[in-house]
Amino acid sequence: MILERTKNEILVRLPATIDISELQNMLDYLRYKELTVKPKAKQSAVDAMVKDANKSIMQKAMKKRGLQ
Repeated sequence: MILERTKNEILVRLPATIDISELQNMLDYLRYKELTVKPKAKQSAVDAMVKDANKSIMQKAMKKRGLQ
């Protein structure tokens, strides 16, 4: 894993062998942190992000169990 900071971003480079669903869960969490770090984050934006994350998690779980 390589972590790099630029003027405007933090870049993370991971090997292609990482589990993509676990990575997506981590990115959803980081998106949540990004939205809530500023005091001006709107609750509606946070609610929408949580709804999308929950939907994504359920779809992945159902697919993994062969329910789709």
